[in-house]
Amino acid sequence: MSQILLARSIAEEAHLGQFRRDGKTPYIEHPRQVSHRLYHLDDNYIAAAWLHDVIEDNSNFTLNSLRDRGVNEKIISAVDSITKKNGEDYDLYLSRVKGNKIAIEVKIEDMLVNLSDKPTKKQIIRYAKGLLFLIEA
Repeated sequence: MSQILLARSIAEEAHLGQFRRDGKTPYIEHPRQVSHRLYHLDDNYIAAAWLHDVIEDNSNFTLNSLRDRGVNEKIISAVDSITKKNGEDYDLYLSRVKGNKIAIEVKIEDMLVNLSDKPTKKQIIRYAKGLLFLIEA
């Protein structure tokens, strides 16, 4: 099984029964949109996009459980970088994301998708600052 198909399958399992903020849209649509925005890049980016919220949003999944299912180390490293830890300062989190090439691209697309989903003014400001930080050289 390809890494993309594996990641998609895991994401579908992890997000089953979850919904977006509107309470109607199945949550899986979010990683699907993020992954589609990365189809011009290699499979590791696309797979990481499918998995980017799995650990944060589902306590049944860990980096080790992804590893046990056959997810490769490049993807696991990106997912680790993009998974915000409980109580973690947002600026420190973004600095960690910026340390992983795949995580940077996934997080940028994640923010852009979130911005298209009726964000609050506070979220717009947060994402704008985050995007500027991540695209800086």
